[in-house]
Amino acid sequence: MERVDSVTWTRTQGYLLFSGDTDSVVPITATRYSIDALNLTTIANWHAWYDNSKVAGWSQIYKGLTFVSVTGAGHQVPRLRPRQAFILLRSFLENKAMQRS
Repeated sequence: MERVDSVTWTRTQGYLLFSGDTDSVVPITATRYSIDALNLTTIANWHAWYDNSKVAGWSQIYKGLTFVSVTGAGHQVPRLRPRQAFILLRSFLENKAMQRS
């Protein structure tokens, strides 16, 4: 992907921010407070997302930002929950919301 393509993609796709819900380095509550301080327009309210019919985390979509938490993951989400990390990255790159059921 060339730089111009990535800038255009970022403008349309927005940004992805994800966090493990057991992260003691950057607690999820601190991340949510920081996002709230940005005063972004909410597109989809805080809701559970699922993997194999089990809650895999929570997600909220704002204008220009998608925030996803991963249940049972700490600071290194891809290492601790690789399947869920793959699902959230794939969903974001394909511009799809996290699975709701």
